[in-house]
Amino acid sequence: MPIIRDTPYLGMNFLVDLGNGVTEGPGAAVMQVLLPEARVDMLEYREGGEKVTNARKAPAQSRYTPLILRRGYAGSLDWYQWWNQLRNGDMKAQRTVTVQLVTEDRSAVVTTWRFTNARAAAWHVANFDALHPQTLIETLEISVERLTVE
Repeated sequence: MPIIRDTPYLGMNFLVDLGNGVTEGPGAAVMQVLLPEARVDMLEYREGGEKVTNARKAPAQSRYTPLILRRGYAGSLDWYQWWNQLRNGDMKAQRTVTVQLVTEDRSAVVTTWRFTNARAAAWHVANFDALHPQTLIETLEISVERLTVE
């Protein structure tokens, strides 16, 4: 159950669990989370004998854009290895991923986004550029089948 208050939460206090139970330390460090858009497709239909010309709508399947995670690249290969499992056809490469918004003092979880049957669909490390020294960013795009928010 979310913790409701009068002032909005800041989006900078969060934990990510990639299905391995780890939410702290170098392997769990995430600098940015782009939550997916959740959508229910609507089917339109109309019977030929109806007097009105507008179509009726009925819910069809739900779908989600990818969950995208970004972190500073620190040499860990865990994101690549998860993506590589899927690339090599390992059907056990699906996980349950959770993202938790926590209070500013990190004493309580405000809301949890749970993504089931999640798969590492794309992996990328930013380009090297000797003229512009900046943090090397690693990106993981996760395809999800279902989202629950609690």
